[in-house]
Amino acid sequence: MADQFTFSDPTTLYRTDGYPEQHQDAPGLAEDLTPGADHGEQSYRGTGRLTGRKALVTGADSGIGRAAAIAFAREGADVVLNYLPSEESDAKEVAALIEEAGRKAVLAPADISDETAARALVRTAVDALGGLDIVANVAGKQTWVDDLADISSEQFDATFKTNVYALFWIMQEALPHLQPGSTIINTSSIQAYSPAPGLVDYATTKAAINTMSKALAQQLAPKGIRVNVVAPGPFWTPLQATGGQPTEALPEFGQETPLGRAGQPAELGPAYVFLASPESSYVTGETLNVNGGMPTP
Repeated sequence: MADQFTFSDPTTLYRTDGYPEQHQDAPGLAEDLTPGADHGEQSYRGTGRLTGRKALVTGADSGIGRAAAIAFAREGADVVLNYLPSEESDAKEVAALIEEAGRKAVLAPADISDETAARALVRTAVDALGGLDIVANVAGKQTWVDDLADISSEQFDATFKTNVYALFWIMQEALPHLQPGSTIINTSSIQAYSPAPGLVDYATTKAAINTMSKALAQQLAPKGIRVNVVAPGPFWTPLQATGGQPTEALPEFGQETPLGRAGQPAELGPAYVFLASPESSYVTGETLNVNGGMPTP
């Protein structure tokens, strides 16, 4: 795969014929996806834009979080990798890639839907890196349910705790450690703007992330701390194969976009780098949509 600077046709850069029907038990593993996802392992080329920075990435074992972690490291940042304990094998692969880039990788398994664990994660990151100046909240829970009557209170609660409460806990715990120039990057979704009928709870959390981030951006701007959001469209990650989409929908996954295909996580790494780096010094309270061309408000 060519690096991210190579001139190419985005409509044919990755597969356009969907993905085979498959299922994994949540939270799923990148190593079990068929075909595997591209997180930039072979293609992302850094240019030193985050040299010396200290980053915490949630959901860093696979999918979008993995792509962000690889990109951060290749741009010069040390990275704390958060993931669920069952995702350890994927996380170790990411840690090896970060170390190959000459940066420090810290494995930090934790279920961030638990407040104590989420807050302890930040303290772990600060202690391990000697500080913190990039917080990338990527981890998320998504479960497709056709009928509202079949969404249990347990699922609704778990989706909000993973997607919204965890962000609140992590950001609140991190703020005393963030100096001017630090950045927070949260992860929303096209679902915040164009919700699918089977993702009522998930879509609601993604809209909440947008609003929370825009409010906090205004609060923190005078302190020199920027808060932004990345809103992906359909991307090929374990989230889709673990119930995030109906299994029978995977062969057409992503084909509704104007570019005619699903995205690959490698195509999101540069978005997180841009919002973390001084290149975006005048950007705060922004939601950067990376969705294959689907219009958003």
